Amino acid sequence: MKPLGKILFGLILAALLGVGRAGELPGDSLYRLPVTLTDQNGRDFAFAQRGGKLQLVSMFYTSCQYVCPLIIDTLKKTQAQLTPTERARLDVLLVSFDPARDTPARLKDVFGERKLDAATWTLARTDERDVRKLAAALDIQYRALANGDINHSSALVLLDAQGRIIARTDRIGAIDADFIAAVKKALAAN
Repeated sequence: MKPLGKILFGLILAALLGVGRAGELPGDSLYRLPVTLTDQNGRDFAFAQRGGKLQLVSMFYTSCQYVCPLIIDTLKKTQAQLTPTERARLDVLLVSFDPARDTPARLKDVFGERKLDAATWTLARTDERDVRKLAAALDIQYRALANGDINHSSALVLLDAQGRIIARTDRIGAIDADFIAAVKKALAAN
């Protein structure tokens, strides 16, 4: 291969792998995590592709009958505190703890059952290794139990457009006024 061809090939490969872009991210950006997700429609995407817009991020699993439905309800209640314009500027990402059972088809079923807004909501899965990475970065603890349930902490995390954590609440099932204020402040600043 000629030198120019090698350089061009290297630049294309770097762009595909996100090299250079990661250098533009702040050091504390969660988008630096090399995590690939699959959404409820079966589309793969890099976590870093969520950049450029504020995100509410949390973790759940679809067979949970206790806390996880409350996480979804709390996210919906949080959105309800926003104006339509604010809601349109804030995406919601829920990532499953349970990649073995939470297939894209299962995520799509829950998406429909919960009547989630396709314009702003994404349910996603990743492999077990990346579940651990993302949970650690979000400071969400979990462990699988012998009966198939997953014991986990719960949090809603607000990421800025560059993937930095700017607010967090552990209050699930009720509105956290301070968290809502932080979301509104971040939306006003962007």
